[in-house]
Amino acid sequence: MQKFKRKVFYLGGFDPRGVRFYHQLYREQAERYAGLSGEQVEVSARRSGPASSAIWTVTNHSAEVETDYEFLRWEDLVGKVWIRNPLLLAWRSIATYFAHARHMQFLRMRKLRSGPVITILYPPLLAILVPLALALIPALLLSFLMPFWAAALIGIGISILLSGRLLNKLIVPWLLRFMYYNHSVAARGPGEEMNARLDQFAARIVQEMDGPWDEVIFASHSNGTIYAMSVLRRILELREGKPLPDHFTALTLGQVVPVVALRKDAHWYHADLKALDEGQFRLVDLSAPPDGAAYYDVHPIRLVSDRCAARVDLLSPRFHLFYDPENYHSGWSNKYEAHFDYLRVGDRLSPIDYVSLTAGRRTIDQAITAFRAIA
Repeated sequence: MQKFKRKVFYLGGFDPRGVRFYHQLYREQAERYAGLSGEQVEVSARRSGPASSAIWTVTNHSAEVETDYEFLRWEDLVGKVWIRNPLLLAWRSIATYFAHARHMQFLRMRKLRSGPVITILYPPLLAILVPLALALIPALLLSFLMPFWAAALIGIGISILLSGRLLNKLIVPWLLRFMYYNHSVAARGPGEEMNARLDQFAARIVQEMDGPWDEVIFASHSNGTIYAMSVLRRILELREGKPLPDHFTALTLGQVVPVVALRKDAHWYHADLKALDEGQFRLVDLSAPPDGAAYYDVHPIRLVSDRCAARVDLLSPRFHLFYDPENYHSGWSNKYEAHFDYLRVGDRLSPIDYVSLTAGRRTIDQAITAFRAIA
């Protein structure tokens, strides 16, 4: 059997954990894939890449597949804007939500998907209500036993002690950081350093696009899907009208493009999306309806244009078919984990789970055909 050679570029989300975490996650999921498929899959150690990237090799010995996996790094830039001081986060969140109230097209967003609107709006409400409830309820109960001022001090102490833990469990600080960052990006653009990084990523993908590969996948996840559109615009410009090869696919996972695209002041981003409407390329989006952060069945280019020359598939990964009920990340308590299921392998293999797409023998089009036969 002739060896199948694949090149994968991966652009992750707004996450300071970076390449070490994601390399380990991929290695763990490859082990799950190997256990379920019976195939022998090996993931190499990571090494430095040529464009702010890290590279590892995924070898499927059973299926004769070799994948050169390149992780496009920007966690250093995330670290620079990751707000750790809770008081500073609260102050900037106030400015963020005032700006969203002024510029965000919430009615249009709600028509697209109501879940992400709730996900956007509940963090500031919980950030107020949770500390208030944790202070007020104990204070009222203790006021029957002691002076109210003493009960109030104890209530405030209990709130200070427990609020942070509970809000972290509800992913409130992470969502507030996510919303503040994307508010800043929508209003002012990615900034000089991030623009330079996006230029670098696009040049690197173009450099490999016509290489000795049977398939080239540009995968992005979460906040990375926003920047993926900007990278695609740069790729088309660098190709200077030359069509993208048929074996190239842009794969978006848990797409959140509307978070910036529906800001009325994000003129730079509207221009990036509009520049894609005549681009000839392949785009596959996998976004799950239960994922409250993602926009299932939302065509990113049609957010700003009535035209789209790209070949686009918008699919739900239908995780419930491939997870046992006790392991399926559904419900409010699992919203954060559900947003990372795109990168995981379930209790049963799906043709379009991430490791199957990046380590298996099928091309993306073949995998989608197999998936549709199941689902």
